[in-house]
Amino acid sequence: MPRSSLNNKPPQDQADGLRRLFTGSRVRFVPVVSNPNVAHASALLEALCRGFAELGLNTLVVDAGEASPPADELASVDLASCIEKLSREVSYLAARGLPMRHLNSKGSAASFLEALTQAAPQAEVVLLHAGAAELARVVASRDVLPVLLADLETSSITHAYASMKWLSSRAGLMVYSLLLAANPQLRAAGQIAQRIGSCGDGFLGAVLRDWACFDPKNPPSSPLPDEVRHLCRELLAVAAPGVALQASADAAPLRPLPTPRYSFLAAAI
Repeated sequence: MPRSSLNNKPPQDQADGLRRLFTGSRVRFVPVVSNPNVAHASALLEALCRGFAELGLNTLVVDAGEASPPADELASVDLASCIEKLSREVSYLAARGLPMRHLNSKGSAASFLEALTQAAPQAEVVLLHAGAAELARVVASRDVLPVLLADLETSSITHAYASMKWLSSRAGLMVYSLLLAANPQLRAAGQIAQRIGSCGDGFLGAVLRDWACFDPKNPPSSPLPDEVRHLCRELLAVAAPGVALQASADAAPLRPLPTPRYSFLAAAI
């Protein structure tokens, strides 16, 4: 799969456009599908935060992945007090298990998003890092673009595809982005993106719209790759503002769609 071509306009011009886009809307949600098989997942999350910060936006990282720190017991009664400010642009909430505390009788945890916006009114971007099952209950049938995480290990690639399969069947989400923890010069990176994209299209009808690489071995002071900046801008352009979520706050995850079982999928990707 060829990489998305980078826009030739200067980054600052696109940043100005996104700031105008944010005028009148409070927050945009960026779901990132956790992948416990990615050794440097935290570096990928940091790269996304850097991309949003370069656009002048404040980000709240809601870390609810399988290997993330558990939510504080106070989170159910005073969510704001559990949010840690890491820098001027980034705040952090340890949230493993927290989305499930917001389930309603229909199995939806959509109210968790509203709770986050109230607890962090300064946040313009909420990066929700969680497993596919929890994300399906939080953002089912909404206009968001989930980000899959992977690296060069087969187990991480299989997990990324399995997450795409779950979210497409349970939450009706059919368009994805991919962020790889890999050197962008490696030929294998392009092959991985192509395999995930072709399997998603052929077996699920899902689309891998964008992908980018971030090398976790890069020094923290090194510039953010242009392709990661591009990915961040694309995510913000499609991630629906929080005010649009109220209309479907009671939406439940969709029933699984009838799909054939492919026992060979793990080997195929």
